[in-house]
Amino acid sequence: MEEVVLCGASAYSKKFYLNEQFRGLPAQIKDELKIMCVLFTEDIGGVLQLIYNEEGDLEFRTSCDEGDLLYDEIGSGLKIRQLQREREELLLALQTYYKVIVMGMEDDSDDNDD
Repeated sequence: MEEVVLCGASAYSKKFYLNEQFRGLPAQIKDELKIMCVLFTEDIGGVLQLIYNEEGDLEFRTSCDEGDLLYDEIGSGLKIRQLQREREELLLALQTYYKVIVMGMEDDSDDNDD
């Protein structure tokens, strides 16, 4: 299994990208992802991608063009941690969705022994 991009946004092209593989997500989820990514690039600059790694965990990745003096590298890390706290429920749900639906793993988010 290789890494899969869920979505991303670029301050340079002023565009948002959602991987076609996830077009079936509810509209509200897609809207939240778009708002989150676009606002990040408006505040910080550069490019933001949400990527599923090989284990199915959701990661934030940022980059910028060489010589981009407006990109806020320190702010980037702070903003990512803020988003991870504020959007924890959404991010965990997306991670579980990917692991169960796409990777075919068992859903172990419920630790009930009923």
